[in-house]
Amino acid sequence: MGRGHRVGHPAYGELAVCAIALVDCNNFYVSCERLFQPKLEGRPVVVLSNNDGCVVSRSAEAKQIGVGMGAPWFQLKALARQHGIVALSSNYALYADLSARVMRLLAAFSPRQEVYSIDECFLELDGMAARRDLSGYGQRMCARVKQCVGIPVCVGIAPSKTLAKLANHIAKKEADCNGVCDLDAMPRAAQQARFAALGAGEVWGVGSRIAARLHGMGIDSVLDLQTAPAAVIRAEFGVVLARTLAELNGVACIGLEPAAPERQQIVCSRSFGTTVGDLAQLEQAVIAYTVRAAEKLRRQQSLAGVLMVSLCTNPHRPGAPQYQPQIRVPLESPCADSRVLCRAALFGLHVIFRPGFGYRKAGITFADILPRAARPRTLFDDAAAQAKSERLMQAVDAINRRMGGGTVSLLGQGIHPRWAMQRGHLSGGFTTRWDELAEAR
Repeated sequence: MGRGHRVGHPAYGELAVCAIALVDCNNFYVSCERLFQPKLEGRPVVVLSNNDGCVVSRSAEAKQIGVGMGAPWFQLKALARQHGIVALSSNYALYADLSARVMRLLAAFSPRQEVYSIDECFLELDGMAARRDLSGYGQRMCARVKQCVGIPVCVGIAPSKTLAKLANHIAKKEADCNGVCDLDAMPRAAQQARFAALGAGEVWGVGSRIAARLHGMGIDSVLDLQTAPAAVIRAEFGVVLARTLAELNGVACIGLEPAAPERQQIVCSRSFGTTVGDLAQLEQAVIAYTVRAAEKLRRQQSLAGVLMVSLCTNPHRPGAPQYQPQIRVPLESPCADSRVLCRAALFGLHVIFRPGFGYRKAGITFADILPRAARPRTLFDDAAAQAKSERLMQAVDAINRRMGGGTVSLLGQGIHPRWAMQRGHLSGGFTTRWDELAEAR
């Protein structure tokens, strides 16, 4: 079935096919770690979540011995001893840096790119559709990223984003694809056989609850969903799943978003490395989280009008006293100055704090966000003070981008605080710290 064929469905008629690629890094966090630690190749490796809690990335070897995604690490200790599983703490600075390198390389393969997550992006290939050999183009992507960054990727190519996701899934699972699956280059019968073997829950946007409802209607596989009556799906599930059904039939309903939309809320929430009951320690944590959220706010050239502070005890200890307060603190005027935001956050913390509880988590949320250019003007504005604030924050952000996060911080964040996230298996800052560069011997 060649490029440019037309697909048909009783509800949609015949439509010309475009081409979208989804490029996804394989076992991304593990691949980043292996890049600078070759000794990990061939061994079962897992990367853990905050405070070394749960598995968030697994090597192929770890998957083969039964390590599940999201499995608590403490429950895997016996399995780890038996199979020599290597556990590593999440090294976010390393992953973000390598992700940026991968995405810059992939941007050269298409005039339109949507970075969907830290390890995957969509590329529009409409202008390349006349090539007919998009599989070869995908192989070039894989080779380029592997050569220049060292991270293995797989490519799924299809007429819509939903189909591209499924194509990528096939590329990862089937060795004979050699990392690339172009659905349009696949015979129709072979495509249907693969879709019949995949559960409907594998479809992008079909969660476990929807999959359970579909099962009750006799729709179990991707092929079942693809051939389901559009009117029935829309009546039972609404427009969102109806759009997914259209995408499964080659109708590109979900466009690329080359620029990430501005966030309407910005959240920074972390579990502590240990239970905290001391107000001074909570103050340090709240200041640190507010500073982090303020950096994100300024990065998108926005201001916040409202700040919310929340605390949480440990819900996994039902015998212990529980307390989950939250407070909304309106700001006098929308701002992005870390100092002003921290003062508001501390005010909120002091209102909701109660002694006698063991807190395991704190969170900061910015809301009522608006573009910096849309700042409302009043008679009481101090233009000189606002300009000075913006220059200071720009200088702080520039230093931290150049020298590493936290190079310049507020004194209230503390130094080596007790509440800090536990990362007992953290690898080096191989690309972000001079003193931790990998050595070739």
